[in-house]
Order: sequence, then C-alpha cells, then structure tokens
Amino acid sequence: MGMSDFYGSSSEEQNLRVLDKALEMGCTFWDTADMYGPFTNEILLSKALKGRRNQITLATKFGVSRSEDGSWQGIKGSAAYVKSSCEASLKRLGTDHIDLYYQHRLDPHTPIEETVGAMADLVKEGKVRYIGLSEADAQTITQAHKIHPISALQTEYSLWSREVESDVLPLLKEYNIGFVAYSPLGRGFLSGTIRSRNDLEPGDWRLENPRFTEEAIAKNSRLADTVFEIAKEMNLSPAQIALAWLISKNVATIPGTRKIERLEENWAAQEITLPSEYMNRLNGLLKQGVEGERY
Repeated sequence: MGMSDFYGSSSEEQNLRVLDKALEMGCTFWDTADMYGPFTNEILLSKALKGRRNQITLATKFGVSRSEDGSWQGIKGSAAYVKSSCEASLKRLGTDHIDLYYQHRLDPHTPIEETVGAMADLVKEGKVRYIGLSEADAQTITQAHKIHPISALQTEYSLWSREVESDVLPLLKEYNIGFVAYSPLGRGFLSGTIRSRNDLEPGDWRLENPRFTEEAIAKNSRLADTVFEIAKEMNLSPAQIALAWLISKNVATIPGTRKIERLEENWAAQEITLPSEYMNRLNGLLKQGVEGERY
C-alpha cells in the first residue's frame, strides 16, 4: 500500500528494487489491494511478478471502491461486484489466478452469504485459490465459514491495537483460520520515528488519523518509549521489537516499507526471541491505554 498511496510520494524504480530484494531474501508473500493507488499498486506488482509469478504467494482485495481520480465510492460486496473486481485485478496483475482473495471491508448492505458465495464461485473457476476476510467480526467469520472455508483474516494488530485478542483470535484457532496482521508497527509509530506531526509528509493520511493528532502523539509516545528502551537494551531496532512481539503470537505480519534497509531489518525480526521480562513489559502496555481511535 505504502508504495502507491496514503504515505506521501514514492519512486517506482525504488519500489521495484525493494520487491526484487524481498524475493531474493525469501519474502514471497505479497499483499496488495485494488484500492491502493487506486489500482496502481496492482500494476506495480505486475511488473515485479513478470517471469516469476510461481515464486510468489499473491494476495489482493476488493470491496473498497474508488474511482480513477481516487474519490471514494463506498463499500461494495455484491456478487456482480466481486466478480468484476476479480477480473479487473487479474488483468492489472497480469496473472490468471490470485492465491488469496480478501473482502477488504464488509458491505453493510450485502449479506455476507452473497459475497462469500461469489468468492466461492471464483475458487471453482480457478481464478482464486483461497479466500479471506479483512476486519470482520467473530459473528461474520462464523457465517462466512459456513458458506466456504475462510483461509485467512487480515485485521490491524500491534502493540497499540489488540482488539482481536478478545474473541476473534480464539475463534480463528477453533476454525484453523490463519491471521495476517496489518499495520504491525502501528502505522510506523512504534518504530519511534514519529514524534510530532511535522515528521509526516504533506498528503500523508495519518495527518487525518485520530492517533496522530499532536495530543495523541504526545500521550502515545510512552508506548514508543518503552519499545525504544527495550530495543536499546537488546541492541535491536524498535521496529524489530514490535514485530518480534507480534510474531511470538503465531500470526503473519505484513509491515510495509519502501527501503531495502528497513526490509532487511523487518525480515530479521522473525529470528528474535524476546526474554520473558521484556514480553511482560510489552504486554503491560495495554493497561496504559491508547489515545485516539484506530480510524
């Protein structure tokens, strides 16, 4: 997402180098969505996929509708929309199948049975291998899973966004559904690089996010400070600490980056084991609360 939208300017040449390096390192689970750009992120990935599609597990999403000029057109999940979105994504990605196809957000006006039924049809047609949901609650997951097996749920999860721990993660374990954590670094906040709104580029969507007001940043800095302190004691980066904590929960993470050095740093986090005293300190951050809603 960050390579094409929401987080300020970027370079396609640099982005392609990062994707090349990711494959070289063994990072082969690539996640995108039609609304990133809009549409341009899938086109970017199509260039990186040429000649090596079979080496990549490719995930994309539908449901958050945007026009060519980027304007929002609502959340859509009708059967016709699902199928037309899939065809468009396949064309942009330059592939004949999507490994994991997510409903990006739930359409409140379309029954989940209709949406997942259409996704199931795509599986039968060979256009999609597995289906997933994003930001779905426990009840919706249960309903959807009855229509067709849900392979993965993608939802925000990090040291400052832990809502899924109460009922969603236990349900996924019961159903043997995988979990993919997006924004595992708290939209960059847990890396310690954002100390004021001045650290964000003009046009960065975080300037409109409730957790990135000056007041929220000031109050939430204690979370980043704790991560920084532990990172210093372990001679690691704050991002590695935040990712290692999350990886210890046995979930997949998809930290975004535009820089090879950050990619390598994030990738190394999977080899880190946090001592129990540090895990306890990090787990205790939840008691301090977080200022600002997620959106």
